[in-house]
Amino acid sequence: MQGIHSMKNVIDILDIKVSRTPQSRLESTDFENLPFGRVFSDHMFTADFEDGEWKNFQILPYGNIEISPAASALHYGQAIFEGIKAYKQADGRISIFRPYKNLERFNISAQRMAMPIIPEEIFMQGMQQLLEMDRDWVPSQEGYSLYIRPVMFATDPILGVHASSNYKFVILIGPVGVYYAKPLKVKIETHYTRAVEGGVGYAKTAGNYASSLLPTKLAQQEGFDQLIWTDAKEHAYIEESGTTNVMFVINDTLITPSTRDSILDGVTRHSILDLARSWGMPVEERRVTVTEVIEAAQNGTLQDAFGAGTAATIAHIAEITYEGKKYTLPEPSSRAFSNKALQALKEIRYGLVPDPFGWNHLI
Repeated sequence: MQGIHSMKNVIDILDIKVSRTPQSRLESTDFENLPFGRVFSDHMFTADFEDGEWKNFQILPYGNIEISPAASALHYGQAIFEGIKAYKQADGRISIFRPYKNLERFNISAQRMAMPIIPEEIFMQGMQQLLEMDRDWVPSQEGYSLYIRPVMFATDPILGVHASSNYKFVILIGPVGVYYAKPLKVKIETHYTRAVEGGVGYAKTAGNYASSLLPTKLAQQEGFDQLIWTDAKEHAYIEESGTTNVMFVINDTLITPSTRDSILDGVTRHSILDLARSWGMPVEERRVTVTEVIEAAQNGTLQDAFGAGTAATIAHIAEITYEGKKYTLPEPSSRAFSNKALQALKEIRYGLVPDPFGWNHLI
């Protein structure tokens, strides 16, 4: 798909109706204790797709949305979302990290799920105006950020297996701290499957996450933090880790599974690959076998392994278990590449250094 943000030469200015909350929750929020995804700002942005067009643009107090119990999303799974972060920069300005990449992926997901695409002006102006209203909710502490969750779901109150005609688009925002507090112990999954060829694994749709919940719960009961997902046919190829893309450094080369219809095309993944290439590091995007990763762990050439995603940024993997045998990786603090990449992303996002890639969208 072409870059979604270049679909139109002229961007319409939205008429957004604004209703402010009568009582802000800002002063009663503990910014030193921010469990991920449980604290939301005062307002949210909403829009409706009805009669073949987007309408009813609103910023209103955060709260419940009334839907029919027969709504299509509840029965047939037409629901997609994105995860984006905004940061308070050193000079006090607010920046959104690479939102156009998320817009592009949101619309790829929409097309795969037979949903209407969201125009750039709705996605960006709704997000920007919401952040301007609730800018005081952006944390200033190092390692903290404002999480942005655009979501679209089907609202037809009809029980029938077909694409809905009506949809609601919502943007929620809330301050967050660190997603993973420690390096991860993971198990390579060889029974359950996250996604299949020809399926919806590359779309950020709710059902992908629902199907992962049971195997993840079972793995956690065994003492693991997350899973490394493998392909559905042979369980011979590594695909993702938990809810993130997965990357390895083997013999000083950054290796990651190439994106396909069973793998999400991650924005953080893109950013890390861009950094690695700019530093002259060898990079390989290809199918990655379980065998080569385990052999590298055995012979000491597996120098680094980590998950890459918006929520976690970089989540170090401390141990990999495969077929009952545990492989301990190098101490995370000693890993040259992932720590360098994590530091570089932090400095760019918080405006501590120039942004050579043009990733920060300042508001």
